[in-house]
Amino acid sequence: MILVKNPPSNGRIRAFHIMDPKGVLDTLLVFHEKRQGSKVPQPLTNYSVGTKSASSDRINALLGRWEGHSVTKRSGVYGATLVEADTAIVLKMDSNGQLIQDTLSTKFGTGTTTVNWTGSANDNLLQFDGGYEITLLPGGMYMGYPSDISKSVAQLDSFHLEFCWMESPGKRQRLVRTYDSAGLAVSSTYFSETKV
Repeated sequence: MILVKNPPSNGRIRAFHIMDPKGVLDTLLVFHEKRQGSKVPQPLTNYSVGTKSASSDRINALLGRWEGHSVTKRSGVYGATLVEADTAIVLKMDSNGQLIQDTLSTKFGTGTTTVNWTGSANDNLLQFDGGYEITLLPGGMYMGYPSDISKSVAQLDSFHLEFCWMESPGKRQRLVRTYDSAGLAVSSTYFSETKV
């Protein structure tokens, strides 16, 4: 399962979620690649790596309100469609250390949809109620995935994988790929967001 993000350079970042046969995350792989003759895209360097404060630095970089725009492309047996929306994500941590995330999506002519998640942070792992996890990576990147894909498939639920690339402190891009219960990719959503 692969998500690809092309940063604004002559390089790209490729990210793979590798699941074991039981549908549980086994490995996350991130490749920084360049076109011949160009520089390899580098992650942000102002985030701590290998220090005790690294995980809190990574979480703090994501906290706050992010606003932007999304474009969702559906294809295959579900029909080819293109849907755009204005988006806002608010991620905060309360005094007890609980994570609260509100996601708002406003599509033209259809109103606003709000999704609320709660969860907890444990070092570089964010775990949300309902079985979704986010692994925080160096350089402002993170990857999101269900904690148990086989459970989603058994319950005939769709699931999604996510890759986030922080272009700069306060500007990020995300790619979310959604799969149906049979594991077929049905849509890809690209987000461009700014911290406000």
